[in-house]
This record gives sequence, structure tokens and C-alpha cells, in this order.
Amino acid sequence: MKRDTAEPAAGAAEDRLSGNRLDPVATILRGKVRGFLETMIEEEPETMLARPRHGRRCGMTSGPTPAPIIVGHRHGQRSRKPAGTFGETGITVPRARTAAADGKTSGRKSKALRSCQRRAATVDAPIASADLPGAGTRRVKRALATLFAGEIGKDAVSRVWRKVKSDRDARNARSLSAEPIIRSIPDGAAVRARLDRKAAPVSLLAALGVRQDGQKVLPAAKGMGGESEASRRALLDNLLKRGLQTPEPVIVDGAPGLEKALAALWPDSLIRRCAAHKHRSLLAHAPERPHEEISAGYKGMIYAETKEEIGIKRKAFIRKWRLKCPAAATSLAEAGGKLFTFARFSKSQWKPIRAANAIERLHGEFKRRIKTQTALPSAETAAVLFRALLASGQIVMRKAGGWESLNERPFDHAIDPAA
Repeated sequence: MKRDTAEPAAGAAEDRLSGNRLDPVATILRGKVRGFLETMIEEEPETMLARPRHGRRCGMTSGPTPAPIIVGHRHGQRSRKPAGTFGETGITVPRARTAAADGKTSGRKSKALRSCQRRAATVDAPIASADLPGAGTRRVKRALATLFAGEIGKDAVSRVWRKVKSDRDARNARSLSAEPIIRSIPDGAAVRARLDRKAAPVSLLAALGVRQDGQKVLPAAKGMGGESEASRRALLDNLLKRGLQTPEPVIVDGAPGLEKALAALWPDSLIRRCAAHKHRSLLAHAPERPHEEISAGYKGMIYAETKEEIGIKRKAFIRKWRLKCPAAATSLAEAGGKLFTFARFSKSQWKPIRAANAIERLHGEFKRRIKTQTALPSAETAAVLFRALLASGQIVMRKAGGWESLNERPFDHAIDPAA
């Protein structure tokens, strides 16, 4: 007896979780949606044929105004079951044929409900968003079963994901000749993906761009097996092939091969070394005890108010640490004047140019969303996910700081790197 009593309770709990129980509110809304869709679709043949259903002619008049000419005829109706956020709804779609000048007729195509369309456009967005973190198609199907009344299958999830990938490929191949990108920040992030059936570190290389209106864009993103000089050069070659104009400046993290590749592609471009990366490099070259003192001196130099003050504090920093910690002084001198390229621009541009925080933030948001995944299916999947997160609005790129003065040209004189 106890077993028989427990079984209905378990079944009811399963129905509550899966959404199979009768919901009066959802039923009423679905009926309203059905009526609205049928009314909207019925208006199309009436407008095309210039007459209502079972009518000879719409707007028949006895005055001098001529009646509209009938250009076709109705051709029965058929049943459709489109799925939307309201679930699957059965509707009746009228059929009609239009007449051409040569006397031949052709079937009318509805603009509201396309041929073979089974889902509303708003359905694809949550499907893609649920699939972005790397969940399997069957898991996404189960997660969205209640939301879409069980009408989303694993095949639909796969088709939506293929569309996301094709959109990404189209974006990566579009021409950049007319894109007013005046600043570029290429950088890479390490993620784990399956290579030859084993989880291995791969590199997600991306190039962030800033347009003249201050809006940030992502011209290219590509997943590769390693963050080598060849892979970085391949990313830059792709941008050059697609017609990207020489950006000023290009903000880099100090990777050995990146500056060489930039010098070969854009020899006249201004190179700006990231202040945050150089700060970490200074601390890595020094023992732990003077870290706080090195940081204070470095920040005082980087965040100085004027160009002259920056030069004075830089010379003082190198003179002081050349004796106390030669490795830290050598590391700062290695960057030369590229660390202070921001001082050649107007003061409103100093903050957004000092560091590569914009693309570092994107990489951080991306890693936060995939941290539950042991390994991504492939290196290319990382690039698809990265761009899809931007396209779906899960990662939002704000305008660059000081965008009002982006059109101003940099000054000719720079800080003298000689200490």
C-alpha cells in the first residue's frame, strides 16, 4: 500500500518539474496567440487579392473610382504548428496563387510565416545561449523543454549552433577596408581543448578594435594550437588581407614575436606596451621584499600628471633600482619609449591607452563562463564561443574612454627613453 501511495506523488513531482501539468494561464495565452497569428496571416492574401475571403471584390464602388484588379485566387488552406516562447501552436494558414502577366500562376509566399519555418526567431537566441557554455545538445533540449513546451529537439539545437558558427565565419571574412578602426589591441588567452582525444592548452587569439566613434568591435578571433609567433602573425595577416588600415596605436602585452610581426606589417604604426603587463614583469624580476616599493615608484611614474613629470620619475626609478635591483631596472629600460606612447596623445586618451584592460576584460569574462568545462571540444570552438557571447549580448563592450577626442592626431615629440 505504501508503494502505491508513493508512486503518484513521484509522478506529480516529475510533472511539476517538466511542465507537463495543465497550466490554465498558458492555455489561455496560447489561444490568444493563435488568434492573433491567424488574423495577421489572413490579412496578407486579402491585401494581395484586394478582396476578403468569400468576397468577389474589395472596395467595389459605383462612382468614377475604379475597383482594384484581382491578381490571383485563393487556393485552400493548410495547417502549421510554429513553436515560439508560447510553445507549439496549431494555426490555419490560407493559401493563394498570384497571376503573372503571361497568364501563369505561382504560389504566394507569406512574409509573416516563411516556408518551412517551425520556430520563431526569438527561440534561437535562448537555444544558442544555453549551448554557449559547451553543454551537449541533449542537455540543452532537456533544459529548454519546459520553456518551449517540449517542442525543441536536439536536431534543432544542432542547427542553431551551426548557424552561429556560419555567422562567425562570415564575420571573420568580411572586408575591413571601410571599417574606421583607429586602435587595435591583439592579445591571446590560454584555454583547454581536446586535441587528438587529449585535453591540452590552446590559445584563443583575438584582435579588439576601436572605431572613430569610440565603439569597440572584434574584427578577428581564432583558436590555435599554440600562442607562437607564427600564430600571431597569421592573425595579423588575416586583418591586413581584409583591408584593415594602419591603426594608431597598437597596444601589445610585450610578447616577443608580436612586435616583430607588427613592425613587418605596419612599420609606421605606434606601438604601445601595456602598463599592467610591464608592472607584473617588474615584480617577477625582483625579490618579494621590495615589491611594494617598486610598485609605488612604478605607479607614480605611469600615473603622473604631465609628460615632463613622467620623464623625471622614470629616470629616478632607473637610477634607484639599477643599484638595488638591476633586473627590475633592466626590465623597465627594455620597454623603452613604447611604455610611454600614451603621453603622445591628448590627456583624455591616457587612461584607455595605458593598458590592454579592454581585451583582458573580455578574456576574463570568457574564462568565467567556461570554467566549469574540463576541456572544450576543439580549439576552433573557443573562437566560436567567444564571438557568440558577444553577439548574444552576454558580454557587452562599452565605448572607449575619451572617445570624443579619438580623431586627434598624436604629438610628434615623445619621452626620451635615455636615463
